[in-house]
Amino acid sequence: MTKPGTRGMSAMLKAVVAAVKLVAAEEIMPRYLKVSHQHKSDGSLCTEADIAAQQALTKKLQSILKVPVLGEEMTDAAQREIWQSSKEGLWCIDPIDGTSNFVRGLPYFAVSVALLREGNSVLGVVYDPVADEVFAAELGKGAFLNGEKMLCREVVTSLDQALANVDLKRLGSKLAAQLASSPPYSSQRNFGASALDWCYTAAGRYDLYLHGGQKLWDYAAGMLILLESGGHASCIEHDDFMQSDVWRRSVIAARDEKLFSEWKRWIRAQQ
Repeated sequence: MTKPGTRGMSAMLKAVVAAVKLVAAEEIMPRYLKVSHQHKSDGSLCTEADIAAQQALTKKLQSILKVPVLGEEMTDAAQREIWQSSKEGLWCIDPIDGTSNFVRGLPYFAVSVALLREGNSVLGVVYDPVADEVFAAELGKGAFLNGEKMLCREVVTSLDQALANVDLKRLGSKLAAQLASSPPYSSQRNFGASALDWCYTAAGRYDLYLHGGQKLWDYAAGMLILLESGGHASCIEHDDFMQSDVWRRSVIAARDEKLFSEWKRWIRAQQ
C-alpha cells in the first residue's frame, strides 16, 4: 500500500528523502547552535556538521546508487575531476546550504541532494530540517512538498505586485544600483540559502528570483524542483540556463510564465 503523502514518488526518490532526513536528524540538528566553524579558502564557512553530514550522505546515497559523489566540502580540484569523469551519473550534495545561517542560529538552511546524468539533474531533494519540509522532484514526474504534489499559491499578475528574492551581492553594479533605487517589484527578500530560494519560488512563496552567480550544488536540486513545479528559469546573459559555466550560473526565475517574461525583460534592459 502507498504511504500517505508519497503517491507518485518513485522508490528511489523515497529512499533519498529518507536518507536526507536521517542525516539531518543525526548529524546536523544535534549540532545546531552548538558547533564551531572555520573559514575556507574562498571565505565561506564550514563546520563539523557540514563535514559529518557530507560523509554520512555519501555513504547512504552510494548504497542507493553507487555513482561518485560531488560535495561542496571537497577541494575544487576533486570536484572538477569528478565532474569531468562522471558524466554518466553522479550525486551532487550540499550538506548544509546556508552554513552562515546555521552557525548564527538563523532558521533558513537546508540539505540539498541531486542526481545528475550527462550533466543534467534528474532527481532533486531539498530538506529544511527546522520547518521539517521536504521539497523533491524527478525529471518528468513533477515536484512534491512533503510527499504531495506541489500546489502553488495564487500568483500575482504584475511585477509591481510581486515579492522578489534578490541576491544583490553578486550582481553587476549597474543592475544592483537600479534594483536598489528603482525596483520594479513590491517587496524584496534574501535569506542566504540558494537551494531553499529555488524551492520557495517553486511553491509560490516568492514570485521572482534573481541571483548573480551560483555553484553547481546551489542550483542542481532546486532548479529541477522549480522546473518540475511548472516554473521557469534562465541566466541573466541568455535563455539557456544549462549552457552557462557549470561552476557559476546566474539565475532569473519565476513560477508564473508571464511574470518570468516581464522580469527577464526588465533585468536585461538594465544591462
